[in-house]
Amino acid sequence: VWGTANHEKDTEVLRKVAEVCQGNNLIIGPVEEGDHKRIGASAIGYHHTVISSTPIDINLAKQLNILLGNLGVPDEFIVMDPTVSGIGYGIEYCYSVMERIRMAGLTQQDEKLQFPVICNIAKETWKTKEMHMANDELNMGDARKRGILMEAMSAMVLLLAGGDVLIMRHPEAIKLVRETMAELIAS
Repeated sequence: VWGTANHEKDTEVLRKVAEVCQGNNLIIGPVEEGDHKRIGASAIGYHHTVISSTPIDINLAKQLNILLGNLGVPDEFIVMDPTVSGIGYGIEYCYSVMERIRMAGLTQQDEKLQFPVICNIAKETWKTKEMHMANDELNMGDARKRGILMEAMSAMVLLLAGGDVLIMRHPEAIKLVRETMAELIAS
């Protein structure tokens, strides 16, 4: 259950969702440093997983995970959201930071960076200016197809960077990613 990025509304709504769905082990968030106590407490009380969301920075990610742990959120109930971006909007930097998070978790045995990583690529892809340009503008082709390909390509890059869970929007982009993954696994 993904909030709206309005901290006051998210805190209130996510607390109520956690209560109503007690025992279903939802993944709720995003939980940021400013609201981690309220949403984290609801997640603990009603047995849900939280999405620890920070700007794309390894130190901030670790810090929020520590704060959630200090609050009492068990490690197995934390999923990290490093706040990703899509192709053409800094995905290279996201890739680099996600890679550093994975390496610190694995090679340095940093337990606060060993959590699954969730990537909300849908939000990032479909808000870009390329998605809102007319089909004939700048000879970029069909806008619908462009969006599907940008979402699918961004998702594949994030999976290669170490992402575990993808939030995607377009069914055809999801299909492309699944087909590509199946081909890679079969090879």
